[in-house]
Amino acid sequence: MNEHLRVLVVDDHPLFRFGVCTLLANEPQIDVVGEAASGAHAISAASVLGPDVVVMDLHLPDLSGAEATRHIVARQPDIGVLMLTMADESESVFSAMRAGARGYLLKDAEPDEIIRAVHAVARREAIFGPDIATRVLGFFNHSQPSPDTVFPELTVREREVLSLIAGGHSNTAIASTLCLSPKTVRNHISNVFSKLHVADRAEAIVRAREAGLGR
Repeated sequence: MNEHLRVLVVDDHPLFRFGVCTLLANEPQIDVVGEAASGAHAISAASVLGPDVVVMDLHLPDLSGAEATRHIVARQPDIGVLMLTMADESESVFSAMRAGARGYLLKDAEPDEIIRAVHAVARREAIFGPDIATRVLGFFNHSQPSPDTVFPELTVREREVLSLIAGGHSNTAIASTLCLSPKTVRNHISNVFSKLHVADRAEAIVRAREAGLGR
């Protein structure tokens, strides 16, 4: 890529944000055009600055990095988002992917790995750190029931909620994972119970696990 990449760095920890900005600014083909310390600021900065890549932390003081990513990608689909975070749980990884992130690295990644990932995301490639890549491949290699054949009476979102319930997640955790409000999660759960004709959460978990969800 001949033109310089325009990068926005988003992290609520000033020292870490400074380090990432310094690392990237020292690269001849990268221009750090801005930085942000919150999800809301990231959304507005991306809109104003039009970066090629946003390097995004997952845990931010207002919106989550996944939710901010969802907003940015919806408005500006050409922007590539690289998650750079301490969160290594599978739920965090897949939440970021569903939101539209193209890459996912942990904060202990080597400097050259971060630089390579920024360039890869700008080229519209999907890139993951070694541990994350192993987890993603393991997920897709594991035999999973087809979402279209399990509980077809449920919507896609309702099946996602049911799967997380079957995995033992609380309503708060489900809301965070799917970037939904607690009220919306409660409404989805109520719909699931009604459509599956189950009386409570325990019965829903049994039905879901018998169908192969939440394992």
